[in-house]
Amino acid sequence: MTKQTKTGDPQTAHTVSVVTPGDGETIVLGTTRMRILEDGSHTAHRLAIAESVLAPHTQGPPQHRHALHDEGFYILAGTVRFTVGDTDYDATPGTLVMVPPSTPHTFANPTDQPAVLLSTFTPDLYVQYFRDLQQVLTDGRPLTPQANIDAMSHYATEPATDHA
Repeated sequence: MTKQTKTGDPQTAHTVSVVTPGDGETIVLGTTRMRILEDGSHTAHRLAIAESVLAPHTQGPPQHRHALHDEGFYILAGTVRFTVGDTDYDATPGTLVMVPPSTPHTFANPTDQPAVLLSTFTPDLYVQYFRDLQQVLTDGRPLTPQANIDAMSHYATEPATDHA
């Protein structure tokens, strides 16, 4: 259960959001399970945060670029391979990867073990992309690379075809 608490003077009260283990919105996309910890509704849409578990041998999205938001990834467990342009980086627990706008990137779990990462989106607009992908699956359609690209296009994101 997400808890919200008002604190301080009523004239300047702030709402504190607390998401406890097992709470938050869950999105399952094939072999990836994502838990939305903050969708931007408590940060005036400045920040969204998600925890993702990538099953072994999970391929990520097509390499892409975001025009309007930064994306951060903090590795909690396992190994996540980030491909940035033509360069691969294997990120292990304790590694932070920050991807600024217009940088071509993708990620995957190439190992035999699950990987867990915390992702940030600033601003929050990209959270809805994951909801859109889940809707593709709910509608009984396959989550193809083209379906992924179509969903990305609604959030100022495009494939990095020069690095595909």
